[in-house]
Amino acid sequence: MKTFIHLIKEVQQPGRCLRCGGCVTFCTAINYGALELDEHGTPRFKDIDKCIECGLCYVICPQTHELDDEIKKLAAWQAPIGCVRDVSVARATAHDIRRRGTDGGVVTALLLHLLDKRGIDGAIVTKQTGLLQRSPWLATTREEIIDAAGFHFDTSQGLELYSKLYANYSTYSPSVLEVGHIGRKPLNRVAFVGTPCQVNTIRKIQAMDIEPARSIKILFGLFCTGNFVFDSEQKQQIEQIGNFKWHQVDRINIKEQLIVHLCNNETRFITLDQLDSMKRHACHYCLDYTSEFADLSFGGLGAPQGWTTIIARTPLGESLLDDASVMSIERYPNNGNPDIRSEAYKKAIKWSDRKKQNANFFSRNTEVNHRRRKTDRAAYHLVGIDSA
Repeated sequence: MKTFIHLIKEVQQPGRCLRCGGCVTFCTAINYGALELDEHGTPRFKDIDKCIECGLCYVICPQTHELDDEIKKLAAWQAPIGCVRDVSVARATAHDIRRRGTDGGVVTALLLHLLDKRGIDGAIVTKQTGLLQRSPWLATTREEIIDAAGFHFDTSQGLELYSKLYANYSTYSPSVLEVGHIGRKPLNRVAFVGTPCQVNTIRKIQAMDIEPARSIKILFGLFCTGNFVFDSEQKQQIEQIGNFKWHQVDRINIKEQLIVHLCNNETRFITLDQLDSMKRHACHYCLDYTSEFADLSFGGLGAPQGWTTIIARTPLGESLLDDASVMSIERYPNNGNPDIRSEAYKKAIKWSDRKKQNANFFSRNTEVNHRRRKTDRAAYHLVGIDSA
C-alpha cells in the first residue's frame, strides 16, 4: 500500500502537487492529524508518529490514478470528455446577479436557486478577502453566495497558506480545504464549486464513502486551462502586455483568452499562450479541461460575452437546469444562433483534446529529462565527479 511517503516521492518532488489540500483535509477529518500544510500550502508531516499508513492520502490525490475506474463509474464517464447529457448556453435572469457574476452569473444563480428551494444548506465557493486575495469559503446564506460572485485575477490561496514574505499571486483557491469544515456545522447538503482536480478529489472521497464528503450533494466543475502563479514582476509584465494598470481593472474572465474589463468600459485581450510561463507547474500535467466528473460543468468557452456554456453530466445536474430555467436562468435564444450549443460542444472537445495532448507531451518530456539526469548523475559518480 502506498502512503504519504510515496506522495512525496511521486507527486511533490516532481512538482506535480496541486496543493488542493485534500490529503491534509481528510487525514484531519478522520482524526489522524498526521499531516499539515506549510506556509506555501504544500502538504507535509505534522506528526509522523500519528501516521498509520492507511494510504488514504495517496488514494484521493488527484495526481494519482487510484480509483479511476470507480469514479468513472460513479460519474458515468464516457469518452472523449465525460458523460454529456445536455449542452446549454445560459445566463442568470436577475440583472444584479449578471452584473456581479462571471459570464452572466449562471453559477451564482443556480446556487441561489438550490438554496431557496432548500436543496442545499450551503455552498463551498471562493471569496475575495483582500485587494489581491481570495480564499475558500463555505457560504450558507444568499448574501454570502452573492458576495463571492465574480472572478478576479487575485491571490486565492489565502493568508493562512501564504507567508507575507512571499509576494506571489495565484488564480487557484484550495477549496477542498473547506470540505473539512462541513462537519463543524449542521450541514447535510452542500454544493461544491471547484476546478477539475478538486472535483476529482471529491469524487474519490465519495467513491470511498468517507465523511464528510457524503454531505456534498452536487458538484459544479469549472472549465480550466490551468491556474497561474505570478510575482510582482510578472504582475507588471501582464500590465505591459495588456496595456493597462491593475487599479483600472473592474473584472476579469477567461474564455479563449484572458479578458480584462476596465472601469472605463474598455476591454483588453491577452492570449493564454502569453501567460503560459506563469502557469503553475503542476497544471501542465492535468488532463481535464471540462471538469469531466462533475454534475454540471461551466465555462465561458463557446458562449457570447455575458453567457456561460453549461454541460449537464448527471441526471441530478440535468434536473437542476430544467427546474431553474425561466425562474433563475435563461437559455440563449435559438433565433440568436440556432447552432450555438453544437458549436460550444465542439469547442469544448477541441480545447479538452488540446489540454490532454499538451499534458501527455509535458509528462513524456519530464520523464525523459528525469531519466537523463539520473544517467548523468550515475556517470558523474563513476568518474569521481561531485554532482551536487
